Amino acid sequence: MEILDLKIKAAQIRKDLLTIIHRAKTGHTGGSLSNTDILTALYYEIMNIDITNPKWEERDRFIASKGHSVESLWCILADLGFFPKEELETYSQFGTRLIGHPNNKVPGIEMNTGALGHGLPISVGIALAAKRDGRSYRVFCLMGDGEQAEGSNWEAAMAGAHYKLDNLVGIIDRNGLQISGTTEEVMGLEPLEEKWAAFGWNVISIDGNSMEELIHTFRNVPEIEGKPTLVLANTIKGKGVSFAEGVPDWHHRIPSDDELERALAELTQEIDELSGEGQVR
Repeated sequence: MEILDLKIKAAQIRKDLLTIIHRAKTGHTGGSLSNTDILTALYYEIMNIDITNPKWEERDRFIASKGHSVESLWCILADLGFFPKEELETYSQFGTRLIGHPNNKVPGIEMNTGALGHGLPISVGIALAAKRDGRSYRVFCLMGDGEQAEGSNWEAAMAGAHYKLDNLVGIIDRNGLQISGTTEEVMGLEPLEEKWAAFGWNVISIDGNSMEELIHTFRNVPEIEGKPTLVLANTIKGKGVSFAEGVPDWHHRIPSDDELERALAELTQEIDELSGEGQVR
């Protein structure tokens, strides 16, 4: 897909995730909005996957370690056809497969996640298995920045570098906020880039809401043979909804009817403007 088409797709996914959160009256709004561009880049342009064969052995693997921000992932998998889009209406309802965290009973989900700090260690194991089995697939693991307070991430970071897993790409959704405030107030992380580099990773810091930077970065990893990659994706929590951007309260806040209407209007306007830009070209 062209960059412009990816931007339009991301805006539509944001509309979808807001709609399912509003309907279910539960969800992690801010973090799903911030990571939508990352997931859109991976699923629509970068990862080698087969929608008709979700268990294809050579597929690239995606692990959502920040599993609480699952709404954007559900909407993307439905849009791609991993399951019927109508099933999104059951999100967080009794008996649904589409619960509030990734559920590997759903095609396209590699593992159940939600206990923070587990995704990267498992991703290291999957990447190591690929190396030892002579497989060519890559492993992408999306972490939250608040999640960096979990010590298991740093054990995994050491292992990833030790085993020279250049088929492993860790991504941190660095939006600076977690449920109880800023990350630096709760548990200071800086200098985060230098810490990951000291653990032996090749660190790339980008604008995580820039589709151009995301696509360029993911297309060119690994930059260094024998080193895992850490993409420090600097994002805005609540991205795409003006009154939610950078507001800690939107970590787990559900939009009211009026707020949903306003948010959808903003995103529709963004889509119209992007579509107009495409017509001018």
